[in-house]
Amino acid sequence: MAPRIAVDLAPLRESRDFRLLFAGLLVSMLGNQLTTVAIPFQVFSMTHSSLQVGLVSLAQLVPLVVGSLIGGTLGDVMDRRRLMVISSALSALAAAGLMANALLPHPSLVAIYLISALAAGLLGLASPARTAAIPRMVRPELLVAAYSFNQIVIQVATIVGPAIAGILIATVGLPWTFGLDAASFGGLLVTSLLLRPLPPQHGGQTAGLRSILAGMSYLRGRQALQGIYLIDLNAMIFGMPRALFPALAAGLFHVGPQGLGLLYAAPGIGALVGASTTGWAERVERRGRAVVVAVIIWGAAVAVMGAVPWLWVALVLLAIAGWADVISAVLRNTILQTSIPDAMRSRLSSFQMAVVQGGPRLGDAEAGAVAAVSSTELSVISGGVACVLGAIAIARLLPGFWEERHQPGELAPT
Repeated sequence: MAPRIAVDLAPLRESRDFRLLFAGLLVSMLGNQLTTVAIPFQVFSMTHSSLQVGLVSLAQLVPLVVGSLIGGTLGDVMDRRRLMVISSALSALAAAGLMANALLPHPSLVAIYLISALAAGLLGLASPARTAAIPRMVRPELLVAAYSFNQIVIQVATIVGPAIAGILIATVGLPWTFGLDAASFGGLLVTSLLLRPLPPQHGGQTAGLRSILAGMSYLRGRQALQGIYLIDLNAMIFGMPRALFPALAAGLFHVGPQGLGLLYAAPGIGALVGASTTGWAERVERRGRAVVVAVIIWGAAVAVMGAVPWLWVALVLLAIAGWADVISAVLRNTILQTSIPDAMRSRLSSFQMAVVQGGPRLGDAEAGAVAAVSSTELSVISGGVACVLGAIAIARLLPGFWEERHQPGELAPT
């Protein structure tokens, strides 16, 4: 029998709840991408200030991280389905608030700051519960495929959503663009309501700061889990040069907005290909080593990209980096969810959410700071090299992560 290359469709075939989760997430993430484009467009149209655009994005970081931590502790003590239903309803109201503000003759900039920060917090609130719910929807041996579908949803939304947003803003305007995002959360609300209940499997737990600290304490001595967070932070802080794409487009490649758009799209295209061809990853036993190798490939591709003067070569290298990144993400999620008991899944997923969302923003600051004192190209190259060296250092310092081995069909004790 020939080895499987394409992602295994079994999670969608076998699990009604996973099909509902997949469909709801696809619709809502496409809608969320509309708002991701519409908010910066509206803010710049109102203020003509790139600083204000950046500040609106920065204002969303703390609520997102705090919301994720709160969602993590709640998801381990209450029905995860109920948490998803509540957050979907509130997210729809937040998007409707942005729509209402856009309908005003003179929209409020303060309202955009406040509502977008609230929306980011609600996104963080629900995400850990959704991630932690998947191991209860599919068989353990299908987790790699299930988390691959998660990545497919993300990459399709990232590639398709912004293009649709541009068309909508130009044709029907900002209010209806925000309105469609609200409707997409309505779709997620319906699919969440149709899920079977997902109550906690262990009683006696309470939500709060002590619960969050207990989750952090659980990480002590568990190098495989520590490595998941640290290697992702390493890759996002040093090997994520997206803040430098405008400067690269103008200075190194001498291309206009179309070329800049290709730079942003290339990693997502590579990631979509990677997520769609993870059949082979189900047979990987030494997943810690595979993650380290994937991050090294990511960093090396980024470093070489910063040294080439040809746009098409840079796009290929960014696509390779995106492919490696999604392989790392799928395997990291699988290691995490199969190494922890269900009673801890939401909390530890919330830590991962904080890393995934906060790391790129720290990476933007790092890349911009290095470019300011040297050059754009040197910032890209040095960041990629630092990413490679960091991955090697983590592998040496955390042998429990490097040697992590998972036997198919096993989950951590509940």
